[in-house]
Amino acid sequence: MSLDDTESGTPGTAAPAASPELRKVSDARTLRALAHPVRIALLEALSLGGAMTATEVGEQIGESPTTCSFHLRQLAKYGFVEEAGRGKGRARPWRMTSHGMEITNTHDDPEAEIAASALVSLIRERQLDRYRTWLETRASYPRRWRDAAEDAELVFHLTVEELEQLSEDLIALLRSRFPERNTDPSRRPPGSVPVEMLVLAYPLTLPPADGDDREVTS
Repeated sequence: MSLDDTESGTPGTAAPAASPELRKVSDARTLRALAHPVRIALLEALSLGGAMTATEVGEQIGESPTTCSFHLRQLAKYGFVEEAGRGKGRARPWRMTSHGMEITNTHDDPEAEIAASALVSLIRERQLDRYRTWLETRASYPRRWRDAAEDAELVFHLTVEELEQLSEDLIALLRSRFPERNTDPSRRPPGSVPVEMLVLAYPLTLPPADGDDREVTS
């Protein structure tokens, strides 16, 4: 899951904003705490909409304020959200403490491996549901937006080292584009909307038994 935000630079300057370090999530307890559809929905909504009260975010994700308050407190317990000062009256807005996380793919701890797999599956299903919604509703979008949206499949024959490098290069490129717009709405040009891009890279067959897991020594 990557809800990338970064520190915003001074408006009007040409210097690119540096991408922040993503929070690394690897322990089984935290992974299990995140693996709940309401909590993932809350993080997604706060990432896109900024600070909101339990009532406001509940209206967006279709949950009651009581349910949202409970799950926001649980997310705060694990350091993912925090109170954002006082709102109107007794309302308490919540905001994310950081925008973006890195879920470790492999673990020595079997419990962490299971928890990570469950969390990633939940996140990917939500993302694919949004993609299916796009396919079902794309006819309602202007022609230029339909043409700009990409849907492609590419197959390469790569070594594990080449796949590692390609993945690193792609993610570095994508994270370097427009990072300040997530944290600073004033940097978003008129007409811009949230755009989700999924990058999935995986081998289609098992590698040769003697080829890819050997230690590299110098």
